[in-house]
Amino acid sequence: MDLLKEFDILKVKEKFREIILRESQHEYFKRLMSDLKDEYENNTIFPKKSDVFNAFKYRDFHEIKCVIIGQDPYYKKNEAHGLSFSICDKDIKIPSSLRNIFKELEYDLGISIPRHGDLSSWCENGVLLLNSVLTVREGFPNSHKDIGWSIFTDSIIKNLCKNRSNLVFILWGNFARKKEKLIDKNRHLIIKSSHPSGLSAHKGFFTSKPFSKTNDYLKDHLVGEIDWKIN
Repeated sequence: MDLLKEFDILKVKEKFREIILRESQHEYFKRLMSDLKDEYENNTIFPKKSDVFNAFKYRDFHEIKCVIIGQDPYYKKNEAHGLSFSICDKDIKIPSSLRNIFKELEYDLGISIPRHGDLSSWCENGVLLLNSVLTVREGFPNSHKDIGWSIFTDSIIKNLCKNRSNLVFILWGNFARKKEKLIDKNRHLIIKSSHPSGLSAHKGFFTSKPFSKTNDYLKDHLVGEIDWKIN
């Protein structure tokens, strides 16, 4: 718990905090924390410690409506803040994948393309922006993919799938679609397409309408719709 306090664990919502503390008793998590301690001491790591568990600070377990799964954080300065696809600095140029997400948002719901890439307002509305890997070394994408984060985030997904009903899981690209095996299709909706990156958005992401499909499903199951506008 002492080490986790450095990662702002006390600001994580109660049920998610319980899950994290339960996972922290496992050997893989102890090794993960040890590796992270060394990494933060000897390298530049993103996001900053206080943002590593940022995705779990907005809405608690029972308030989540939709999960958007990403791979790992942005690996350049002033970008990552613990939310998949989101940019922390509103003055930073929007990356191509997020720009394409905004294009699809405009096509799907008529929402004007935002001037910044901070998606925290989605989190306030019940969207869990969950990367599979929660940290990265500056300049080296996927550098933390083997230190144990996937075990942890898979546990989060499994807990949501088992203990919640009628969630929407949005899986963009081959990496995210590997998580499909963790999700009970009889209890939840899976929306999947190609990745919104510049290389693959034209292979099925554009015109896929993930935002309206999410809200249609939530409405059909008497769950409040998500306000997808970016504030």
